[in-house]
Amino acid sequence: MKKPYLLLLLLSLSACTFSSKTTTIETSEVQSEEISEEKINALLENWHAAAANANFENYFALMADDGIFIGTDATENWQHAAFREFSKPYFDKGKAWNFSTLERNIYTSKNGQTAWFDELLDTQMGICRGSGVVENVEGDWKIKHYVLSIAIPNEYVSEVTETKKQTDSLLILQLQKKNKN
Repeated sequence: MKKPYLLLLLLSLSACTFSSKTTTIETSEVQSEEISEEKINALLENWHAAAANANFENYFALMADDGIFIGTDATENWQHAAFREFSKPYFDKGKAWNFSTLERNIYTSKNGQTAWFDELLDTQMGICRGSGVVENVEGDWKIKHYVLSIAIPNEYVSEVTETKKQTDSLLILQLQKKNKN
């Protein structure tokens, strides 16, 4: 009769121990996500500040060597080296761009090495949306991919669409021709 009670007691203790370990793992994962979010927020704030202060080296040091910047114009798909070249004259004049964060959401992968985000920004173009992917490269977060878009209120979409209709039509034809070759 004592054996079933002893077995039940051992099983109960095992379950408590397992539960305790599971909670510890979950807690450390949450803490790790919070630390990652803090570091990613700092990365993005420092990146925006480097542009506002026209600090070319700091700005590009925060991007991955194979990073991509997608601008607001449909033709702006900048690979890292080309984006550096395009941006250099702006930074050299002491005035690049000044984006202030209004809101940001960050999502991290399960392995903690990749994250993606979206943000609303106060810019010289009004409210813009930035979104992108960051990667943990040897302990440092780097921007791998960034997309900047101008936020257009829904009630003005028809007006904006009409304004850009001719430009878009020409670009569509160029891209279709390019894709056929």
